[in-house]
Amino acid sequence: MGTRWQVSLAAAAGADLHPLHAGIQATLERVVAQMSSWEFDSDLCRYNRAPAGSWQTLPQPFFEVLRASLRVAEASDGACDPTVAPLVDLWGFGPSGGAGRIPDAAAVAAARTRVGWRRVVLDETGQRALQAGGVALDLSGIAKGHGVDAVAAWLCAQGVPAALVEVGGELYGYGRKPDGRPWRVLVEAWPDEGDCDDDRDALPPCVLALDGRAVATSGDHWHRFAHDGRVFAHSIDPRSGAPVAHAPAAVTVVADDALHADAWATALTVMGADAGFDFATARGIAARFVISGGDNAGGSGAAGGNTASVRATSSFLAVQAQ
Repeated sequence: MGTRWQVSLAAAAGADLHPLHAGIQATLERVVAQMSSWEFDSDLCRYNRAPAGSWQTLPQPFFEVLRASLRVAEASDGACDPTVAPLVDLWGFGPSGGAGRIPDAAAVAAARTRVGWRRVVLDETGQRALQAGGVALDLSGIAKGHGVDAVAAWLCAQGVPAALVEVGGELYGYGRKPDGRPWRVLVEAWPDEGDCDDDRDALPPCVLALDGRAVATSGDHWHRFAHDGRVFAHSIDPRSGAPVAHAPAAVTVVADDALHADAWATALTVMGADAGFDFATARGIAARFVISGGDNAGGSGAAGGNTASVRATSSFLAVQAQ
């Protein structure tokens, strides 16, 4: 997944942690083997290369993650779309590599003909997905969250009474620490270490207690490049074919599982600060938006700006207050 994992857990004094470490690693390797866009032999890449009109039988976890991604795509009107891979690759954020590039209008138009979540048809009975022709899946906005959930489920099955699981900043916590306190995490406020410390410090700290809850953060401060004074972030809007203009610096979502926290953080980032906030409020999504005072992806000026403000839905404030 191009990132690191970390697990804190409650275990008996002197317990051998090596089997748990090996099991966690094996669980995440299965996710990579099924859903990675970077592993040539992954189930996802094999689906992407499959001939038009063929039905591809998928492993159950892959099938369930794809189904969940399609449901979020429908609910968000395509803001989070698992078929966005051609656009991600075109802009230089995909497995083809490159430090980011500006494609011409014709290339964007051609890639957009291959994008659209409605092109993916699932066969629930046969646990299959139809390759309509040219469809390329990218589950980067949801698979990492699934990996967190998979590790937590595996630890529960091993009898671990409490754990805090993190994969690349997406977290899920359950149970209580031996002293009876819940797992507490500091929500990312200003993720770019190059920005002004004074402005970051001015943001109110946000600490969440996770017991049967997950938290995920997305935003325009990760994976971006500058070109001719404009900043382009990795958050691609499948509906326009381009990086999101004026994306929030960070969007944090709390949910019952990391899969949905991950997916909705991605969708709300693509929607933008205003539309995303209104959507999250109407849907009762616990979301927190960090909004940069400068121009963001597709804007002008220095990356990130120098000031930031925070907006949080009432559902998020309720979670934070617990």
